[in-house]
Amino acid sequence: MKRSKSLFAAMAAAWFFLILTVSIAAPLVCRPFYYAHINAMNMPEATGHTYEEIKQAFDEMMDFCFYGGEFSTGVMRWSEDGKAHFVDVSRLFKINFAVMVIAAIVLAVCYYLKKKKIQPELYLARGPEYWGPLALLIAFVFIGIIGSIDFDVTFTVFHKIFFPCKTNWIFNSYRDEIITVLPQEYFRNCAILIVATLVAFCLFMIKMEDSKLKRKANNA
Repeated sequence: MKRSKSLFAAMAAAWFFLILTVSIAAPLVCRPFYYAHINAMNMPEATGHTYEEIKQAFDEMMDFCFYGGEFSTGVMRWSEDGKAHFVDVSRLFKINFAVMVIAAIVLAVCYYLKKKKIQPELYLARGPEYWGPLALLIAFVFIGIIGSIDFDVTFTVFHKIFFPCKTNWIFNSYRDEIITVLPQEYFRNCAILIVATLVAFCLFMIKMEDSKLKRKANNA
């Protein structure tokens, strides 16, 4: 049976990026996750807007980020600078989903090649389904520790990395009311959901590979 280091690298990288992008997408596509924060964080009392107005503002902002079209935040005021930031956010959304699709296609091609008797190389008797998720898990445990020490600093660094040379992510709450219903605590909880999804996915993959290795050892 032919073993391929290139196939190993492609599969490990594809699993790494597929799990990463799926985890990032979790809070983006699960809008009820945001809705649950509206009353829990007393947003209506804090802003003077009703639950339905806040929900509408969030939905219209997210629809713009996903689908484009006219920008709107319901009855809430918005500025051109604020809109420009969400244009940048929309690009990041699209990059995330593009990488997800590419990773899925790469994996589909790799598993097709496996059926043609080309197997990925093994390291310590484990394949890319183990090493790709393990590398991602180690990276995010490290990032999670840093983020838990000082989320405010991590939040700022994140924006400086992904929105370089721009300051329109620093909102004026009078001109862009949407920021009043996007508290930093919500983004912290999004980060927690992303990390939790990622860790669960990675541990599942690692456990499956360990179980497969044990079954092979028992059948040997």
